[in-house]
Amino acid sequence: MTLCERHPVVPADRLVAEMVPPPRFDGVRFATYIPDSGRPSQAEAVGVLEGFAAGLAGATASGQGSRRWFRRAPAAPAGPKGVYLDGGYGVGKTHLLASLWHAAPGPKAFGTFVELTNLVGALGFQQAVEALSGHVLVCIDEFELDDPGDTVLVSTLLGRLADAGVRLAATSNTLPGKLGEGRFASADFMREIQGLSAHFRSLRIDGEDYRHRGLPDAPAPYTDEEVTEAAGRAVGASLDDFGDLLSHLAKVHPSRYGAMCDGVDAVFLRAVHPVPDQNTALRLVVLADRLYDREVPVVASGTPFDRIFSDEMLRGGYRKKYLRAVSRLVALARDSETLVTRD
Repeated sequence: MTLCERHPVVPADRLVAEMVPPPRFDGVRFATYIPDSGRPSQAEAVGVLEGFAAGLAGATASGQGSRRWFRRAPAAPAGPKGVYLDGGYGVGKTHLLASLWHAAPGPKAFGTFVELTNLVGALGFQQAVEALSGHVLVCIDEFELDDPGDTVLVSTLLGRLADAGVRLAATSNTLPGKLGEGRFASADFMREIQGLSAHFRSLRIDGEDYRHRGLPDAPAPYTDEEVTEAAGRAVGASLDDFGDLLSHLAKVHPSRYGAMCDGVDAVFLRAVHPVPDQNTALRLVVLADRLYDREVPVVASGTPFDRIFSDEMLRGGYRKKYLRAVSRLVALARDSETLVTRD
């Protein structure tokens, strides 16, 4: 099969029901997170999140988290209405966020920032508020501010949810009060960001990328012939030329990239090359996230994944996004090593 031939359609009414942790995180729990002994902030974060989850269970038992259609909800408890996990890529933030989701009572939702904005786009703002306001917990992974409009949109949405008594949890590579730095200088947007940060207790998680601890850099790429031959032997494989795939991504809404990967067990790419522009790079970041969520190994020829983003891109406002994508693509490339036989 080829990803370039896929144009999936995802009905809007499936979006809320599918807001759960990706398959990679089905089995994660607080007990399966292994803190780095040299980074006490990691163990501290686990303890805080376990306490937060226990508080959610207690609130649900007392009726605070239940849906109320015909009467006013009681005032929400004082203090932060959520937790915010800040740290670099690969320190286990998504693992911890998914563990919180698993430990929390329902109804609950888990999605990336992009998925949340897509939900609002599909349902409309008020319907999205109504769909989520009866939840006990909403988790937002990889909080991003790629678009000023999305900043205002999500800030307003989360504010409405917090006022309704919904507890919030989020991850990002930047503290809430610093979101947007290096991208937007507008005082209006900074005020919007600062207002959003007031909803969260920030937890800093220090550490190095666990995917690279004691491991080599990106594996050496294969030849085009090796990629083609291996794809022919693999079950559930897709085979595409990298340039064609980048062009195809521009024709598919990023909210559908996950559906585009349905049924794909391994991705084979020929002639990987540096990404030509920022819009293309940002689309590739979303695809990398969806492949990583689904644990789909990637076999590639051409440029190694740790060299596909230019130095200029890595110095810009989306630096952390690109570094996350490199980290995840390199991990998926390592996962694919058993799929290719070299003489």
